[in-house]
Amino acid sequence: MSVVGFDVGFMNCYVAVARAGGIETVANEYSDRSTPACVSFGARNRSIGAAAKSQVVTNCKNTVQGFKRFHGRAFSDPFVQRLKNSLVYDIAQMPSGTTGIKVMYLEEEKVFSIEQVTAMLLTKLKETAESALKKPVADCVVSVPSYYSDAERRSVLDAAQIAGLNCLRLMNETTAVALAYGIYKQDLPAPEEKARNVVFVDVGHSGYQTSVCAFNKGKLKILSTASDPELGGKDFDEALVKHFCEEFGNKYKLDVKSKPRALVRLYQECEKLKKLMSANSSDLPLNIECFMNDIDVSGKMNRGQFEDMCADLLARVEAPLQSLLENTKLKKEDIYAVEIVGGASRIPAVKERISKFFGKELSTTLNADEAVARGCALQCAILSPAFKVREFSTTDVVPYPISLKWQSAAEEGLSDCEVFPRNHAAPFSKVLTFYRKEPFSLEAYYNCPNELPYPDPTIGQFFIQKVVPQASGESSKVKVKVRVNIHGIFSVSSASLVEVHKTDETEEPMETEQANDKDEQNKMQTDQDEQQNQGDSPKEPEEKTPENEEMETTTEEAKGEKKSDQPPQAKKPKVKTKMLELPIENSPQWQLAVDMLNLFVENEGKMIMQDRLEKERNDAKNNVEEYVYDMRDKLHGMLEKFVSESDRDALSLKLEDTENWLYEDGEDQPKQMYIDKLAELKKLGQPIMERYTEAEERPKAFEEMGRQIQQYMKFVEAYKMKDEQYDHLDEADVTKVDKLTCDAMIWMNSAMGQQSKMSLSVDPSVKVKDVQAKIRELFSACNPIVTKPKPKVELPKEEAPAEQNGPINGEAESQEKGADKGTTESTGGSAAETTENKPEMDLD
Repeated sequence: MSVVGFDVGFMNCYVAVARAGGIETVANEYSDRSTPACVSFGARNRSIGAAAKSQVVTNCKNTVQGFKRFHGRAFSDPFVQRLKNSLVYDIAQMPSGTTGIKVMYLEEEKVFSIEQVTAMLLTKLKETAESALKKPVADCVVSVPSYYSDAERRSVLDAAQIAGLNCLRLMNETTAVALAYGIYKQDLPAPEEKARNVVFVDVGHSGYQTSVCAFNKGKLKILSTASDPELGGKDFDEALVKHFCEEFGNKYKLDVKSKPRALVRLYQECEKLKKLMSANSSDLPLNIECFMNDIDVSGKMNRGQFEDMCADLLARVEAPLQSLLENTKLKKEDIYAVEIVGGASRIPAVKERISKFFGKELSTTLNADEAVARGCALQCAILSPAFKVREFSTTDVVPYPISLKWQSAAEEGLSDCEVFPRNHAAPFSKVLTFYRKEPFSLEAYYNCPNELPYPDPTIGQFFIQKVVPQASGESSKVKVKVRVNIHGIFSVSSASLVEVHKTDETEEPMETEQANDKDEQNKMQTDQDEQQNQGDSPKEPEEKTPENEEMETTTEEAKGEKKSDQPPQAKKPKVKTKMLELPIENSPQWQLAVDMLNLFVENEGKMIMQDRLEKERNDAKNNVEEYVYDMRDKLHGMLEKFVSESDRDALSLKLEDTENWLYEDGEDQPKQMYIDKLAELKKLGQPIMERYTEAEERPKAFEEMGRQIQQYMKFVEAYKMKDEQYDHLDEADVTKVDKLTCDAMIWMNSAMGQQSKMSLSVDPSVKVKDVQAKIRELFSACNPIVTKPKPKVELPKEEAPAEQNGPINGEAESQEKGADKGTTESTGGSAAETTENKPEMDLD
């Protein structure tokens, strides 16, 4: 089984895989461990990763990057509309209302959903992982920003499904970093001791995330997260671009923003300048040749000017850190270390602000770029049965408080309740109890819309079906299980109706607490379920009932049913309860429909096949081009002696014609056409290559044959000299060897003489395969005679030495048996040791 972690970033992606030796970040086909998050669409195929990045300038309208921020967002979203004008490529509205990307692909205008484009990128990352592991990849863990909402997370999950991946977990980026940090630590406090608090700060290209994590031996618990999704490396790039657009406008009278290609080049150069300024505080130049209208532009900047220009951005660094401490009620001295990762964390001013806030040196023990991917791969190894990994549990948090609201039959109308408060442990389930006579719907939403970096607080609608009253006409008890799952996604996972049956009708009916219809409709109880971290008791939701009822657990249902105000002496009826599963109709916000998802999976398969066919076509074309150049060089080099003047002229002409055809009519031809062209060229060129190869290999073959003849001649000579080694052989057999050797010598001398008279530019009279056939023939005829063993002479039994049956021999025999026995035991032990086939990861 494959164990893979994918860090799908805004600008770059990283792939980490688990091997028996530990976690390794793998390189792509360009030997680069970073793969650009870029997809380019062409007239015949798609380019993804580094190949697409190289087309950012030349094919800017059809090359998309930075699409990560559109996940789960409507086209009408103010955030999308604000970005629309700054994009080089076009975006459009999908039929479902979400954001799509409009490009020219296969010479047609197409609109791809964000899920499809991300799936294309994941397909490329999957290929990189498969190439490294030499086996298919399915199971994986994919990173997402901790501030992603439900709709955004579901969108990424759909993208993984389209790419043919089984995502075991969507992991928050800061949580992945925390796992990569903590699992290797040998000195963590014991579970009963006070936890070690570490702050993780991830300053990426598109967002700024922080979390505080409590570590104990064998576990980590995220206490709180805070973020600024609008602050990242790209914002510092934007500041530089804005500055140079104004400078070039004043200095060269150029309107940079009117030319997408020029703007893309300026972004690239500003990003390089930003990185240089992180390492150098002196004045640094920015030069771009033929920038616009054949004008070369230049400018300069230093770190001090850059920091002054970005003062408003740098001022936003401290707010999430302050929020972290407030949410967890921790003091700065409670923080053991501050670990910083992410590409933009290298900006000195950012590091300085974070260090100053906590009053301590920042820790950089993790690889700033690869830590997220490594954490994801570790999580995948923990979740996968294929690897044996050190026990380490991970508890995440709910980033925004989640509430439920429902329509009540009561006069007050809507009722609501906070189910999961901010920073509640996740994954986690709760059971809510409602009293209803008919089907009802629940609406989940984020109850802090002002803090949400997302315009719509709605999570989704959940309709509980087939709810009926009890046989007595009373409201039925409906238990609804709500869950924040391992991906951080909220769902109503199940609902069940409690049917109450009284078995003894003759007995006096039980007087239960009767509430009027209005009260019953409003009653709701919450249960805890599947609590993963025992110390983390969830906050009980505020009850929207006239009187608060005790929190029930599923094991206490019977107790809840038998609540009674009747006197102790009254006879109670026997009550049986039966749980009936209810169907739930889920309508999450911006959820991709199943039929649409299946269509996207099918389309991705077709596009992969189209890319493969185009690659094969290009390879066939490149083979023709390579043969033309290679053969032309060789005709006037190593092959010069092996081709006649007329053949050289004919082949040179053919090569020239093929080259002209390649760059004119042959620029865009089917694969078979290139295969046929190569076959035509090889028909003329192959005989010349064969003559060269023959001339190189023939002397070696003759030399080998000569050695074999010499060997057999020495054997015959030794026999004639009465050598004891061969006195058991028949004279007839030796004579046969002598004759075969002489015949072989005559054939070889004749062949060599004949070949020496021939020109190198004609086909040889004797080929290497003929010489090799003669060698095999001589060997098979002579070798059995030459290597025939002497017959063994056995002594009669009575003449055998007496001591062979003595104690020494017996002792030796018993020793041998003992050795055999020892060997058997050793093998048995070895077999026992190999029953566990799981590779154990080395985490030390």
